[in-house]
Amino acid sequence: MSSGEADTALVTGVTGFLGFHVAQLLLERPGVQVRALARASSNRAHLDLLACDRFQPVIGDLNDRDSLRKALSGCRRLYHVAADYRLWSRDPRELYRSNVDGTRNVLQAAADCGVERVVYTSTVGALGRTKNGSPADEDTPVSLEDMTGHYKRSKYLAEEVAREYAERGLNVVITNPSTPVGEHDIKPTPTGRIILDLLNGGMPAFVDTWLNLIDVRDAARGTLLAGDRGAAGRRYILGAENVSLAEMLRMVAVAAGRKPPRIRLPWRVAWAAVGAENLLVAGLLRREPRHPLEGVQMARKPMVFDNTRAVRELGLECAPVSSAMARAVSWFRENGMARG
Repeated sequence: MSSGEADTALVTGVTGFLGFHVAQLLLERPGVQVRALARASSNRAHLDLLACDRFQPVIGDLNDRDSLRKALSGCRRLYHVAADYRLWSRDPRELYRSNVDGTRNVLQAAADCGVERVVYTSTVGALGRTKNGSPADEDTPVSLEDMTGHYKRSKYLAEEVAREYAERGLNVVITNPSTPVGEHDIKPTPTGRIILDLLNGGMPAFVDTWLNLIDVRDAARGTLLAGDRGAAGRRYILGAENVSLAEMLRMVAVAAGRKPPRIRLPWRVAWAAVGAENLLVAGLLRREPRHPLEGVQMARKPMVFDNTRAVRELGLECAPVSSAMARAVSWFRENGMARG
């Protein structure tokens, strides 16, 4: 299917971070009609920004199969970007209902409606890690037992659902974005919260870990490339730069014109401090803790990845992440989310 061919695509997750950028890029393609699935209670800020004669918000829910079939009726493509991305929940079953059951529902609706091409957005969190700490790729061995916390477990199981539908004949490609950064992180994501913590003076120290970052615009572009060129049933890592958390915080500090935190906490100290906070706030008060325990658990396992497959097979090109970090800082400030 050529990028200029007239067609209709449904995008889930447009009211969130990556989904907004996917819809925005789709609207840059001549003749493409874009539908955006949103709950009636969703924040409409992104929907309003995208408003044009080729953009149609549709009310629906990932656990309402009738609404999904209505939203997908007449669509040639589906970009399932929506996910419940939280590292803490009063009821973890909510993550499985959204991420696993919701994925099954929307893929079944796509099959029922004869959708020609599906891109399912997973996460690098559902991938394996190498034993020697070198960057992992799409084929690094992994199992459910390797997943830390309910978010990663739910996304691993959701990816299993996507592969199940691919084996049954649905033309579905899987993308595994790393950690997108940039503007319009409206909720914000857990990574956006780290940026905001530094901007708002709430991050005096950090732990020693590694992660992979990507400009959210490149992650969105990679999502569209997967739909254009990806092989059905195949995974593609959408990542750019492997950096230490210290280096990421330095990027934020440079963009914000301030000094980065310099206190490096041993993992055991961070575990004890965050564990005590979670026991009080989450356990006794039943409120969301500022630093979810799952985040510290994840930090113990550096997340570094190799994007070679996406570069070679999809033509993914990535800009320096520092420019995306600068845009993120500016956007948080312009929208009143950052004090400094």
